Amino acid sequence: MAYLRRVRTTSGATAVQIAEYCGGREQVVEHVGSAHTEAELGVLVERGRQLLANRGQGVLDFEVDPSYRVVHLVPAPCGVLVEAPPVPGGHDGAGRVVGTASRVLFDALGAVFGDLGFDAVGDQVFADLVVARIVEPTSLADTARVLADLGCEVPSYSTMARTLRRAQARGYRDQVAAACFAHSLACKDVSLVLYDVTTLYFEAEKEDGLRKVGYSKERRVDPQILVGLLVDRGGFPLEIGCFPGNHAETKTVVPIVKQFAARHHLDHMVVVADAGMLSKKNLEELDEAGLCFVVGSKATKSPIDLASHFRWHGEAFTDGQVIDTITPKDSRVRDNDVNVKAEPVWDPSVHTGSWRAVWAYSRKRWVRDNKTLNIQEERARDVVEGTKTAKTTRFVTTSKGQRKVDTTSLARARRAAGLKGYVTNITAATMPAAEVVAAYHDLWHVEQSFRMSKTDLAARPMFARRREAIEAHLTIAFTALAVAREAQDRTGLAIGNLVRQLRPLRSATIAINGTTQTLPPALDPERQAILNALTHPLNQPDQ
Repeated sequence: MAYLRRVRTTSGATAVQIAEYCGGREQVVEHVGSAHTEAELGVLVERGRQLLANRGQGVLDFEVDPSYRVVHLVPAPCGVLVEAPPVPGGHDGAGRVVGTASRVLFDALGAVFGDLGFDAVGDQVFADLVVARIVEPTSLADTARVLADLGCEVPSYSTMARTLRRAQARGYRDQVAAACFAHSLACKDVSLVLYDVTTLYFEAEKEDGLRKVGYSKERRVDPQILVGLLVDRGGFPLEIGCFPGNHAETKTVVPIVKQFAARHHLDHMVVVADAGMLSKKNLEELDEAGLCFVVGSKATKSPIDLASHFRWHGEAFTDGQVIDTITPKDSRVRDNDVNVKAEPVWDPSVHTGSWRAVWAYSRKRWVRDNKTLNIQEERARDVVEGTKTAKTTRFVTTSKGQRKVDTTSLARARRAAGLKGYVTNITAATMPAAEVVAAYHDLWHVEQSFRMSKTDLAARPMFARRREAIEAHLTIAFTALAVAREAQDRTGLAIGNLVRQLRPLRSATIAINGTTQTLPPALDPERQAILNALTHPLNQPDQ
């Protein structure tokens, strides 16, 4: 029966061997190795035990290939050959950890990057910058630290700067957008796209051609830029555009949509946007381009659009009630005859001066709207009575130097409480009213993508000044958003949570037994499931 034995060599090392008795004599079956420290001895003993359990196993327990030391024999005084004394420094000594890295996270996000087709860009540094932006968004100078922590080869600052210039010069964004469209076309639905716009400010004193002071969603007075984002129905990014900070938001949707349609040769799709994009010129341009739209309407339009309903049915609505009618393109149009009880069915060839309008009533929205109106009415009365001061307060009007509550506007607002309107150029036969409402409700996906960009990806270009640098930064953020959205879809985890789950899984590089090896971290079932979802998606299309 085989067993382990330890033998002291003339060099002072301890040899670990597998031996067995055969015919009453001890025979060495296998020499496991020679240890010069207690740590090495422990490793070799464990190795020997594993060989006894499985004689076919050929690597150490932690997958370090054994390195056998060459033994030089010299003649001894007694005439036999013995092991020569070791040369000082001739062995590695105890095993040492020479580095750790979150390589598991880097490889997982890199796999998503490749699955989306972004490898077509053919720039590894660009891919590294995208992954670093997802893991820990920071300045370009500090990105080297993040990449080093992820265990990849760290490019110099000048190399990263050249990559950003190259991304702008070679049109990386166009290639990424094409890959995004191909992915969405294969896995999702691009017949309906969602649009929204946000502002990104700069802590700068002076304006320039792009960074301008304008209306800020964050109520800041710093120079800013406008960023328009087009996503599919699930929130996956498809197109991004940058505009001067003083540009009107309503003037951003048509250029972005037309750019998207031209890039992918689309002649039919539905664009969904909120009420901020509702302008006569916008809607006419989209319609003339052969594009369909669903845009949020303003509550102030409800008395005109629902005039027939209010006359024949009063102000009563039922929860979930939907009214399909028309809305005039301007105040001079009178397509809706209030003397007719039935709401008109929009026909583009008949109602040339109107769009189709869908109004939906929700009891839950009514409760919320009335709560807001009560607060606004109370504030207005406080301002009128002088107990509060305010420059502009809703439902306060000034006549002959005296303030009073605008009861007419307040009554009109209460009449529209609970109602939400939608304007479209799609006929009821093509898209029923319920689908119009559902399409608009998907807008939260683009809002979620913007929140991800601003928080998880820190898309605000704090350190960029020139337009080329800002555009290149947005290309990185746009690509990172696509990878992050896909990672979220595959795992069901928010991207911040996903990073927190996987970043602590650190691979260790050790030097031991004359070799250097990188050992993967131990994975519990939960994190293994996350990695499986990232690298082996169930819904991946055939390539």
